[in-house]
Amino acid sequence: MLKVGITGQSGFIGTALFNTMGLYPDKYIRVPFEDSWYSNQEKLISFVKKCDVIVHLAAVNRHSNPQILYDTNIMLVRQLLEAIDISGVRPHVLFSSSIQESLDNPYGKSKLEGQKILQEWAKQTKTAFTGLVIPNVFGEFSKPNYNTFIATFSDKLIKGKTVEVIENNSVKLIHIGSLCHFILSHLEQSGIRKIEVPYDFCMTVTDVLERLNYFNNLYTKQGIIPILKDRNDLNLFNTFRSYIEPAKMFLVNHCDERGNFAETIKTGVGGQVSYSITKPGVTRGNHYHTRKIERFIVIKGKARIELRKIGTDEIISFDLDGTEPAYVDMPVWYTHNITNIGKDDLYTEFWINEWYDPNNSDTYFEKV
Repeated sequence: MLKVGITGQSGFIGTALFNTMGLYPDKYIRVPFEDSWYSNQEKLISFVKKCDVIVHLAAVNRHSNPQILYDTNIMLVRQLLEAIDISGVRPHVLFSSSIQESLDNPYGKSKLEGQKILQEWAKQTKTAFTGLVIPNVFGEFSKPNYNTFIATFSDKLIKGKTVEVIENNSVKLIHIGSLCHFILSHLEQSGIRKIEVPYDFCMTVTDVLERLNYFNNLYTKQGIIPILKDRNDLNLFNTFRSYIEPAKMFLVNHCDERGNFAETIKTGVGGQVSYSITKPGVTRGNHYHTRKIERFIVIKGKARIELRKIGTDEIISFDLDGTEPAYVDMPVWYTHNITNIGKDDLYTEFWINEWYDPNNSDTYFEKV
């Protein structure tokens, strides 16, 4: 198995890449990294000694002082190379550059210069090196006002704030999932390479905002699953809803002499509806999805739904009762389960946006 370490593991791309490698435990051994090791050469050397491949993501994206931003990013490259040289090992190094390397700004310049330093070092030491020129990355859990404008727009819309478009540029976008799988497919390259990572799609900033407004008006305000035109639209929607805290949402319950009636889901994407009858004390689930939209609706009985974001320890818990029909939507990358906490059978309806395919189930088991 390939031993892979990621500098900048705690960042947006680093966290996603670390978690994505976790989907393939038979292929990769994940070598943990902590940012503080850049201040401790002994620990940095110990880290590189354990790696067959190092994905160098550590960098400063924004800083009030442009010179500090530039100097820091170059320093991080040089410190990594120094640790590798001292250790005597020769891991394949992948470097994340950016399409901004062609622009006249401190971040772009630091990426271009960092790549040149690494390429020259790789030539001198006959070490494998891959420079990745990455387009604008978006995806679930990216940091608003730091990583991407999509994160910033989504966060503001959900909080009811005004969104302003300063420049309506056409933007080449790649979803974090696409980027992670692209990186994984290049871990075992040899020689010295510079690769332009292909983007998923291109949209103007106002067109992106229009889609996010559409999602906000239907999903946030009405609980309706919007029409999703393709996989890119699904990725954009899953990114948008990643900024909504998991919550228990009550259904409108219509009661008369005949009994009760409640609409459980309105959707523009079809999918699959199923139901379960669960005995008291029994737990279902303990798995997560990376692309699927899923809704749990308690029809009858008492249930506890638990969620935990992958890579974190905090458990979010909701108690639902069929006498007050309610649902919980499962965010991607949150492992989840449902337990019958009552004395009678629990009746639950499940909706998911795609048919179950045992050959591509997008279901990964991990206990909440």
